[in-house]
Amino acid sequence: MSEASTLMLGLIAGGTIVLGLPLGRLRTPAPGLRTFLNSTAIGVLVFLFWDVLTHAWEPIDAALGRLRDGTGGIGPVFGYGVLFLAGLSTGLLSLAVYESWMNRRGNLSRPITGPGAMASTEIAPRSSWSAARRLALLIAIGIGLHNFGEGLAIGGSAAHGDIALASVLVIGFALHNATEGFGIVAPLAAVGDRPGWGFLLLMGLIGGGPTFVGTAIGHRYTSDTLIVVFLTLAAGSILYVIIQLLGIAQRAERRMLLYLGLLTGAAAGFVTDMIVTVGGA
Repeated sequence: MSEASTLMLGLIAGGTIVLGLPLGRLRTPAPGLRTFLNSTAIGVLVFLFWDVLTHAWEPIDAALGRLRDGTGGIGPVFGYGVLFLAGLSTGLLSLAVYESWMNRRGNLSRPITGPGAMASTEIAPRSSWSAARRLALLIAIGIGLHNFGEGLAIGGSAAHGDIALASVLVIGFALHNATEGFGIVAPLAAVGDRPGWGFLLLMGLIGGGPTFVGTAIGHRYTSDTLIVVFLTLAAGSILYVIIQLLGIAQRAERRMLLYLGLLTGAAAGFVTDMIVTVGGA
């Protein structure tokens, strides 16, 4: 697959995140709609968490097979295993540390008042953002990190001629990115914080832009080591986002919609994977 075609796949996969962002502009979104879309995003991410870890495990599984057959040593197994755990831990814990830092920064900030002081809306420091907007930023960062890993997977798969995997990744990532857009703005919709278009575009760029960048890098520079590192980073950040969205979902009153959304999202991921595999793309 040519580089131009590969970059177009990355653009499609990351660009669909903007489809869900305008829902944050709804003044009074129906509680049932919020619950269903939020839980659908969680369901898709649960599928992708499994799917990404499965592909990240493949080099380890291959190394274990060579060790069992006597054609390889323990070194590759140990090395890939360390990378696997380190990437997963870094992807999850780095965002947890960032979240803690953002919370402390917000608590320490104090509005400047008095004669001649500028209004907080004029200088708009990040620490002045509401808790809901800080959470939206954290979710966008988490999604952006794993989208960078996804872009590497798309670019690497295309570079290796694995068109089937690249197609599955693009379709699956495009699908879940469309729902992740609402996942980003869900904390805002839950408290009635109606963001401006500039804020929504910024969140879309943070969340979806890394897919294109990762695709470009993955198409030029790829290896099993990079695949393990960045896919596990992606899995760790996906897990972080799932935890954040579950915290929002737990406040939902209509539990049946929550469960239906989770099933719908997970089923969409698996069915998409099945259709592309059967089609032999």
